[in-house]
Order: sequence, then structure tokens, then C-alpha cells
Amino acid sequence: MKIKAILFGSIGTLVETSDIQRESFNSAFEITGLNWNWGENEYRELLKKSGGARRIKEYGDKENILIDGKKIRDLKTKIFNEYLNKNNLQPREGVLDIIKFAKKNKLKLGFVSSTTKNNINSIFNSVKKTINQKEFDFIGNNEMVLREKPYPDIYEYSLQFLNIEANECLAIEDTEESLKSAIEANIKCIAFPGKYHIENKFKGSYKLVNKLSSDLFN
Repeated sequence: MKIKAILFGSIGTLVETSDIQRESFNSAFEITGLNWNWGENEYRELLKKSGGARRIKEYGDKENILIDGKKIRDLKTKIFNEYLNKNNLQPREGVLDIIKFAKKNKLKLGFVSSTTKNNINSIFNSVKKTINQKEFDFIGNNEMVLREKPYPDIYEYSLQFLNIEANECLAIEDTEESLKSAIEANIKCIAFPGKYHIENKFKGSYKLVNKLSSDLFN
């Protein structure tokens, strides 16, 4: 298909960080004196609802404990970013091929995330040996929009910034929540499930794949 841009969506489309995030939550719980430890199966269930602060508060409600979800979420984010800034991570399978394909064919590259600048800077720092942040023509963050994903705002912002139409690009997302954001912006989206989302159906996706390849754009 003829397109002008490829839009990577969330952090998880570039790097698999699911277990790093889970362990960061567990570290935050330990520091704040909570006897909680989210295992893989439990975390998979918890991820069905978006929003770390809300997830923590609702978990506390079930345990009959009054929790400041935002405070613990912010501590988790600090731990997560410290880990990323100290460690070099490898991009997910096919990511580098897609970036090379885009550059070879003069396609614009976007990173259409609605997370914080700190998270984004940490991610790019963790992959600096393999991915150059300057290769992206657009990098989003939560300060650009009033509503974060699954609302379409950040995708709509990226289209305006890159001066392209929705039918002139393809998005890549790793969760169903973020997939909704692209679909609501009328952008075809390739589902590239992260570790804890492999079992999801990704209804409405253009294609569902377990690795990325430039063949997806031919």
C-alpha cells in the first residue's frame, strides 16, 4: 500500500518493558510498606484497565486499604526511569527493519505516545545504541493533548504536525487500549501485542503480527 508515514504508538511498540514496569510497581509497593507483589498472571489481569494510579487505588479498595494511587504511581515511574537510564535495552523484533525501511523509502516516522516526556527520554536513552531519536519526525507526549490514549487526540495532533491525512499512514500499537486511539483517528493500525497482551483479539486492527517486517507495507 502507498503511504507517507509510519507511526509507532506506545513505548511497548519499540521495547518490551512489561516486566520492568511490573517489577517497578513491586519495588514501589515495598518502599511504601505495602505487602503486595504482582505476579505475571495477576498483572496481566490488572492491565485490562488502563491507568497506573487508578489501578493501584482500585487494588487498595479491594484490600480495604486507603491508598494514594498517584503518589505510588509516581514512585513506580521514578524507579522505572532510573532502570531505563542505567540499562541498554534491545528493540523488539523488526523495529530496526521498519526504521530502515522508512528512511530508505523517504517515509516520515512518528512516535505517537501520550506518556510523559521523562518516560520518552528514558526509553530513547535505553535504546541509544541502536535507535537515534533524531530519526523520528514527530515525538508525542502528554503535554501536547488534553486527553491521553485511548482518546484519538495525540494521533490527530501528529497528523497535523506531519501534514498528512489519516489514510496516508499506518500506525503500530501493542495494546487494545492504544489501538482504539488510532482507530478513533481513522488510522489503520497494525497490532503488535506486547507480552501481556498476546491473548487479546485486537478487534479492528489492520493486521495482527508477532513481529514487524517491511513486508507489512508492500
